[in-house]
Amino acid sequence: MTRGDGARSAGAARRDDAPSAGSTRVLIVDDDALVRAGLTMILGSAENLEIVGEAADGDEAVEAVRRHRPDVVLMDIRMPRMDGLAATQALTALSTPPRVVVLTTFDLDDYVFRALQAGASGFLLKDTPPRRLVEAVQVVAAGEAMLSPSVTGRLIQHFAATGGDTRRRNARDRLAVLTEREREVLVAVARGCSNAEIGRELYLSEATVKAHVSRLLTKLDATNRVQVAILAHDAGLLGD
Repeated sequence: MTRGDGARSAGAARRDDAPSAGSTRVLIVDDDALVRAGLTMILGSAENLEIVGEAADGDEAVEAVRRHRPDVVLMDIRMPRMDGLAATQALTALSTPPRVVVLTTFDLDDYVFRALQAGASGFLLKDTPPRRLVEAVQVVAAGEAMLSPSVTGRLIQHFAATGGDTRRRNARDRLAVLTEREREVLVAVARGCSNAEIGRELYLSEATVKAHVSRLLTKLDATNRVQVAILAHDAGLLGD
């Protein structure tokens, strides 16, 4: 029995049962048992989220993913043996990889860049409010990316640090193909809003917002929401 297996909650003990219809299977990875317990309580109480297991380090995480086949892995970065960055890279290399949300107390640029390069679908800080955390897991499970607004801001600042005039001109040229509604969605995405938040702000259904975001990615030849946010910043849509 591994440390992660021994620490699993009562909710995780249901891992061998057939999942509820439409439920998202979640694996929690953190070397702190109290953190794992807290995350299990928060996420396990949410509708359509099922905690299928826990792991205390990256090695256990890879083994647990193979065993439990989660849809989403909530991954700490600083852990013994294999850290969260190496584990994320190992998981995304699997034939049927889960989506990984990195959750950490550290918002250092290097961690953000390396996590995204390793294939993470989201990056959130551990002070993220419970409601936002639940929403992030649901959003990532639906195939979207989720970054905390502060992390998105740091990424934007990093990529916009040089070549300001040229970047602004190029960004505005690329955004010229967007409709007015798509530009409104673009700005909201750049502020770090989720589809649900954008829908409430613009009085649109989540399905409509998702369609707009998909068109944004296609029109702007972008692969994720961070690249869209960088373009909005470069074009001056968020202010200086």
